[in-house]
Amino acid sequence: MLNKDRRAVTAEHHFTHLPMSGVIRQRLKRLMLILVGLVAFHVVAMMVFEKLSFLDAFWLTFTTLATVGYGDLSPTTAMGRLITVAVMYILSITVLTLIVSDYIEYRFYRRERIITGRWRYNMKNHIVIINTPMHGGSAYFLRLSSQIRAVPGYETIPIQIVTQQYPEGLPTELRDAGLVHYHGSGNDPQALRAVNVIDARYIIVLAPDEADPDSDSITFSIASRLSDLQLGHRVTLECVRDEDRPRYRDLGIRTVIRPVRTYPEIMVRAVISPGSEKVLEDLFNYQQDHPHRYELPLDDLNWADIVSALIRHGIGTALAYIDENDDVVCHPDPNQEVEGKALIVLVKSSETPPVEELIDALDRYRAFLERWHNLHAASDGDTAKSE
Repeated sequence: MLNKDRRAVTAEHHFTHLPMSGVIRQRLKRLMLILVGLVAFHVVAMMVFEKLSFLDAFWLTFTTLATVGYGDLSPTTAMGRLITVAVMYILSITVLTLIVSDYIEYRFYRRERIITGRWRYNMKNHIVIINTPMHGGSAYFLRLSSQIRAVPGYETIPIQIVTQQYPEGLPTELRDAGLVHYHGSGNDPQALRAVNVIDARYIIVLAPDEADPDSDSITFSIASRLSDLQLGHRVTLECVRDEDRPRYRDLGIRTVIRPVRTYPEIMVRAVISPGSEKVLEDLFNYQQDHPHRYELPLDDLNWADIVSALIRHGIGTALAYIDENDDVVCHPDPNQEVEGKALIVLVKSSETPPVEELIDALDRYRAFLERWHNLHAASDGDTAKSE
């Protein structure tokens, strides 16, 4: 008796701690089982008392349950009619009404939870974004998600935001972009479980205020919790103060970048191609390397020659050139002759070469190519004479 009471108390405790959606689903399952049992009982009763075949008994049962009343089959015996009234008219139709009512309640409950960010999705291999920028959060999320899904292989990747903003629901443009959110804090273990952070492909932690160094204390607390879950190798995190970066590296955080909200492309590169963000960040700092435009005539050389000439003379890396129509040409054919009036080169910020140095490097490379061609032509001539 004591064990029975204990089991009853345990079951009641488990039931009362289920989320509302779980309670409704359990009730729907029980009602469905009851309805199936009633239908099966009525089918068997019609076969026994009305001498109907299984198919006819099944047809009579479901037309009665659906209240369509075709009238092609009906019980004729007293026991058959009594069972139909008790089992179908009173019990089965009542249970069916309860099922429909509970299903509608579940749909309304689910929709309300989704809108307010309290629905738990069973996502896997998704991207979790923690925190929302203080300014322009919706525009940033829209651009960030579009940039992520522009990457081949990421066109349909699910994206979920953990934020305490949007308590009334995400803006329409974010919902239309396929983003969902969970209303909570990235420092809350329950919120991290709710977004299934363990199975996330990537985790992005944004600085709440990109202009406030105190934001680092918030992101550091979140990073510590993710590190405790051994998820640091999946985390890309924004850090306002450069002095705080070593703290995140000590936690095993994979990538730490500065908040550059105007260019979410940098965040996408940091997530998809770790390490490339260092190059992109440096372009904005004017401290180590930066792209520089040189006005000089370009002819007689193909793109591969120009790149080789600049590298051989330690000037930098050619990125693009400006043609005669003022169009910027990126990734030109390496073997096609270049004709233009300017060159974009990635150079060291501390030792930016003057344009004369580039002209000299290209002239020297032309001379080198001419000597090489002459030597090659002479070698071919000697070979022809010996033959």
